[in-house]
Amino acid sequence: GKGTVVKHIMDHYPDYRLSVSVTTRDPRENEINGVHYHFISNEKFEDMISKNDLLEYAGYVNHYYGTPRAFVETNIENGKNVILEIETQGAIQVKKDKPEAIMIFVLPPDADTLKKRLIGRNTETEEVINQRLQKAAEETAVLDHYEYFVINDAVEECAANIDKIVKDNHPKLADADCVEKIKKDIMKFSKGE
Repeated sequence: GKGTVVKHIMDHYPDYRLSVSVTTRDPRENEINGVHYHFISNEKFEDMISKNDLLEYAGYVNHYYGTPRAFVETNIENGKNVILEIETQGAIQVKKDKPEAIMIFVLPPDADTLKKRLIGRNTETEEVINQRLQKAAEETAVLDHYEYFVINDAVEECAANIDKIVKDNHPKLADADCVEKIKKDIMKFSKGE
């Protein structure tokens, strides 16, 4: 999914920095604190909210996730492109605070691929997979807030298209009909079809 695309960008494009989000969920096997996420308590997260230390934050599948403001702003000031791998609710918050932000939605080639990728992770229960599919369906309701859509069919091509968007270099984008079809297919999953 999008994490694989982001990793490819970080490994192959030197002018990007990845903002490591904070979360209140427990680490998955093989996740490293400070690399994959900053794993913190609910109390620490709420303290960051009260101090305006988060550029955005949201609840997702019974946990909080947020973007530390200082990292993003420091890297932008230093001329770097900062990637936020965040959910739609947070992306809308960022756009309000930083109107210059470029909003790119990474789509799977189709809904079946999305489901297969979630199952293939072998990191979540069937219940959590179903919650994630439901959340994906809900996210389709806010797609009109996004400026660009790329299909993650081949990681290298998807990453290159994101770089082209950022550099305004004629990327290959998903057309409106393709986005609408994927959106409808994902909605079917939320209805158990």
